Amino acid sequence: MSGLHLLLHTTEQPEQWVAALQKELPQARIHRASDAPQCDYALVWQPPAGLFGGQPALKAVFSLGAGVDSLLTSDELPEAVPVVRVEDSGMASQMAEYALYAVLDAFREFRCYARQQRSHQWSARPPRERADFAVGVLGLGVLGSYTAQAIGALGFPVYGWSRTPRRVTGVTCLHGSSGLAEVLASARVLVVLLPLTVQTRGLLDARRLARLPHGAVLVNLARGALVAEADLLRALNEGRLAHAFLDVFSTEPLPPGHPFWDHPGITVTPHVAAQTTVAPAARQIAEKIAKLERGEPVTGVVDRRRGY
Repeated sequence: MSGLHLLLHTTEQPEQWVAALQKELPQARIHRASDAPQCDYALVWQPPAGLFGGQPALKAVFSLGAGVDSLLTSDELPEAVPVVRVEDSGMASQMAEYALYAVLDAFREFRCYARQQRSHQWSARPPRERADFAVGVLGLGVLGSYTAQAIGALGFPVYGWSRTPRRVTGVTCLHGSSGLAEVLASARVLVVLLPLTVQTRGLLDARRLARLPHGAVLVNLARGALVAEADLLRALNEGRLAHAFLDVFSTEPLPPGHPFWDHPGITVTPHVAAQTTVAPAARQIAEKIAKLERGEPVTGVVDRRRGY
């Protein structure tokens, strides 16, 4: 594949990406500036405005992270240019680890013991039955399905929801508006792994948060805009939700004065639930570029109409 030109933009580990891509595609030239010459492929994460303006002949754009919403809303990217996501590349296990941490924290009430330690209190909480502690997972793509199965493997009943019908072994799969209502009503912990689309923006508003069992825990690992922040704060302040683990936010980085930072009912992490592992991701991208150059189909192509 000599003569290939790649446009790379990422603020996360850019030097590692260059080294890994050069190893997998030694004949390709990698450009990192918006004034790069005409390139064959773009490899990007949260591209800035103007990046695609001078690239009218791109054959495909690869997203270096799990989300593609910033690409699908770009006016500079022609509809005919395929958007291809990196599939898993170590992200599924990381996402499951985060979700399992939150589920086990809620189930075993570790935050309660942390509070008791600060007040020098020795008091055991009564044990619970896992069969009575259902977990909901919104979004049953690659990451959601893996996470739901990992939670189910520990003996928790798992209810998964997707826009259209899905089958995931060991998971009670529901879909549509009635299915969403059933998952919300059952979930002691709700893990959010949905793509951000026109239909899902603000999905978890006051009305839907109110359907969760009293004292439920919210875990958002997908996109901040899926949750109505003011409604979430109100639900926490009123005691209807016990806690929220938030890895994603409507504005990132989270502004210094944002109320989430100091809220006792919120755990904040800086968008680290699932970070792309560079070496295997570069290998996967190289394999897909090779297929595209041979005129063969590749997996991970985003359906722009659906937004994922």
